[in-house]
Amino acid sequence: MTEEVKRTPLEAAHLALGGKLVPFAGWLMPIQYTSILNEHAAVRNDVGIFDISHMGQFFVTGSASCAWLNRMLTNNVAKLGLGEGQYTLMLNSSGGVIDDLIVYRTGESTFLLVVNASMIDEDFSWLQEHLDDGIELRNESDQWAGMAVQGPNSAAIFQAIFPEDTLPPRNGFATTAAGAIVCRTGYTGEDGFEFFCPAEEGIAAWDKFLDAGAKPCGLGARDTLRLEMGYPLNGNDLSPNRTPIEAGLGFFVDLEKGDFTGREILASQKTGGTEVKLVGIQYLEKGAPPRSHYPVVSQTGNVIGEVASGVLSPTLMTGIAMAYLPSEFAKPGTLLSIDVRGKLCPAQVVKKPFLKKR
Repeated sequence: MTEEVKRTPLEAAHLALGGKLVPFAGWLMPIQYTSILNEHAAVRNDVGIFDISHMGQFFVTGSASCAWLNRMLTNNVAKLGLGEGQYTLMLNSSGGVIDDLIVYRTGESTFLLVVNASMIDEDFSWLQEHLDDGIELRNESDQWAGMAVQGPNSAAIFQAIFPEDTLPPRNGFATTAAGAIVCRTGYTGEDGFEFFCPAEEGIAAWDKFLDAGAKPCGLGARDTLRLEMGYPLNGNDLSPNRTPIEAGLGFFVDLEKGDFTGREILASQKTGGTEVKLVGIQYLEKGAPPRSHYPVVSQTGNVIGEVASGVLSPTLMTGIAMAYLPSEFAKPGTLLSIDVRGKLCPAQVVKKPFLKKR
């Protein structure tokens, strides 16, 4: 029996705009409205808006909530001041990634966790199973509509719509006078913010952003934008079988803060190294775009891994990908190929991000 797909509060707006809806992470989401290239360019050069209502919102309260979250997550939650957020990861007991998420400190002992859509139920169950006494964990994911406004002109659009409110600083959190949540983060490499409001107010808010000049963008452009920056996608580049150290995310792991789930394994990898590493790969010639699961082949003809994420970069106009490779092949400049349906496309390992921001 096929599981019923969930529908975003903004679906009527997507259909009215001619958005092409596809199943994604259990939701029916717009993949594009015009073209991925046009929507990608809008974010890089002006401002675009994405529906992120499918992402989850957990609220944590309790006097010991900071200490509890520090045991459940890799980054150091105690370093967050009021109104600050950080990227972090939630691990299983083997150090593998359950989910990557952003945690915001909304009060002295209150926090907001924004989690990936496909992991809402699993994340909530995992946290509940490990809940300490005196901690309240609420899943309010169905109550909010979410939009990501991204691009160099995103701040100007915010001020035009909310002249009485102040956009928080980078990685900051704030609430508008009307009670909406604004988070100054993003998944594109451009300036921008996330806007969360009650689900029933979502379409009205979406229309305001469009009227102010934001271009509607779908999941296709979101994927090309994030991959140009080397940002991982959970389920592709992150998994329960790979650790943050293998994924090159050690910067978001604080081994000095005290014990947390998976710490012992990560500490061992930090000192002893890992057998595999998530690397960036870029084509040396034009060719069909790399896609997930395409084999990565060494110069001696051996398959040494497979593509985790891959696209044609609209900015660089060449194929880019990420893949877990044996550590001896992880050095930038290493020559290899990607097997694209039987044709070997010459490529090399490169440092991330693929797109170097000016």
